Amino acid sequence: MSDGKPDDAQVAKKAGSDMSYNEIKETAPRDAGPEYGLGEPMASDVAAIYDIPVQISAVLGRSTMQVSQLLKLGRGAVVELDRKVGEAIDIYVNNRLVARGEVVVVEDKLGVTMTEIVKSDRT
Repeated sequence: MSDGKPDDAQVAKKAGSDMSYNEIKETAPRDAGPEYGLGEPMASDVAAIYDIPVQISAVLGRSTMQVSQLLKLGRGAVVELDRKVGEAIDIYVNNRLVARGEVVVVEDKLGVTMTEIVKSDRT
């Protein structure tokens, strides 16, 4: 019967063994990993990294001064920073700039809202 599909004997002959077509299909290598749809969560794949600690810093601004000036600072002293009021602050993760944001107050605590993700030069 010729329906365009090779029979088991032809497939086994091409494969160089006595295996049937079904056995060859079952032993064929599978894809390297699961396929995810766009936006589909990969929670089971990333669960291993959930417990890795990271250091997050929100830098309001910077200032340079001599040690003698630093030692003269007392309670209530004002240190002038290199940023203006309302200017974005830098957000670092493990000492690497990852975003910029704004300071917000949430229930009497300071927080940061990310407004811009900084693209990395690393590839």
